Amino acid sequence: MSAFRTTFEARIQQLGAISASENYLVRPSLTPSMKAANELVGRWMQSAGMVVREDNLGTLIGRYEGLQPGARTLMIGSHLDTVVDAGRYDGTLGVLLGLAAVEALAQRGQRMPYAIEVVAFADEEGLRFHVPYLGSKAMAGILTPEEMQHADANGITITQAITAYGGHPAAIGADARRPDELLGYLEVHIEQGPLLESLGLQVGIVTAISGMFRAQLTFIGEAGHAGTVPMALRRDALAAAAEFVTATRAVALDTPELVATVGQISVSPGASNAIPGRAVLSLDLRHHDGLVREQAYRALHQRALGIAATHRVEVVWEQIAASASVPCAQRLIAVLEAAVEAQGIQPYRLASGAGHDAVQMARLTDVAMMFVRCRAGISHNPAEYCDSADAETALHVLLDALERLSA
Repeated sequence: MSAFRTTFEARIQQLGAISASENYLVRPSLTPSMKAANELVGRWMQSAGMVVREDNLGTLIGRYEGLQPGARTLMIGSHLDTVVDAGRYDGTLGVLLGLAAVEALAQRGQRMPYAIEVVAFADEEGLRFHVPYLGSKAMAGILTPEEMQHADANGITITQAITAYGGHPAAIGADARRPDELLGYLEVHIEQGPLLESLGLQVGIVTAISGMFRAQLTFIGEAGHAGTVPMALRRDALAAAAEFVTATRAVALDTPELVATVGQISVSPGASNAIPGRAVLSLDLRHHDGLVREQAYRALHQRALGIAATHRVEVVWEQIAASASVPCAQRLIAVLEAAVEAQGIQPYRLASGAGHDAVQMARLTDVAMMFVRCRAGISHNPAEYCDSADAETALHVLLDALERLSA
């Protein structure tokens, strides 16, 4: 086993042991567990010759200066916070590979014409305060005062948590970066899906981060006795909701690369001998092409209205959230593809259905992402796994890309 793989696997284990729970892995932002993870990675960064600091939100930044002080900066990053009962690779892989790239440069005494900053963003997942991308939003200068007042389950606001962590809420604006000081942003991440594994590919190049619509649908019918109301006279809210679920799946299957999910449903009165009078369900719709996503969203809205009419129920459609697709920069895609080819791997392009800090960094600079295959496509799960051999391949691609960028 190579020195990189030995170190990588040891570091994955060490970080995986840092948790706010004794029973499973969870690292919420602005907590002692997050501080411990940052301190550990910060020591590794310092050993690699980086100047290390935390910003006021707890984003960890290690800077490896370029040939000329004050040179433009290439950022390589991801996040160290997790979901509840998490896997060990989501976010962490990208931080460790950025660190490993700088270590390789430092070992051979090499500096680039640009500076490199390895960034571990605070709170990508949005677990604690239900506001994702806190660290990258702050770096992009778009974190709002209203968002700062979001509170966790214990009523502690983001502002209060920053103070308790040792940061200064009033100085968050000073942590924002300027576009003219940045060369670009690269993020390496496990795929969180099964496509690369199915194709036998170790890595893939992300073309865009898919935009998303989220909606809540409420079908309102009439509750009644399960034994006395004839089928033809029923106004069954759940029957309407069930038909919408199957319609959602059909639309997604008929639309290339569209993914549509009904992940939540609640029924009332919820008794085995009562006709459901009300059914509330969620809809999550994603596609990298905004026009395709919009058309599917409208089609499903019309389908819901038609289903409601057929079942003689009402439907209330409420849009909960929406985000636009974020394209990756073609110049950086080309660099990554050339670096992948140099490893003897056929470049493969794919979109990301999940969100990443690159979404917010795209407001500042060109962004690119590389996916690394993960076993069975499992993520946000203790079974999440990325082979260290694949991580090493990704490191070689990243180092080659850095050389190409220096040209």
